[in-house]
Amino acid sequence: MNPLSSMPSSSQQVISIARGDRWEVCRRLQELDIACNCLADGSCAAEIHTPLAAIQLWSVISHLTSSRQQKIRFLHQCLQTG
Repeated sequence: MNPLSSMPSSSQQVISIARGDRWEVCRRLQELDIACNCLADGSCAAEIHTPLAAIQLWSVISHLTSSRQQKIRFLHQCLQTG
């Protein structure tokens, strides 16, 4: 996987998350074949080219930042609409 340049392009999304979580976010996005790089300012830059990649990005961040109660509520909503 090619490292990203230090300047975000139009397809890059810069994500502001806790410094402690950024390595886990980048690692998981790379596992999903989404190019990601931790920047010196503490944020992450991810290459988002498809709607699926955007949903995967949202999912990874929400998994790390949501409380247990929020995850339970979301799961119940999904089960009710399905």
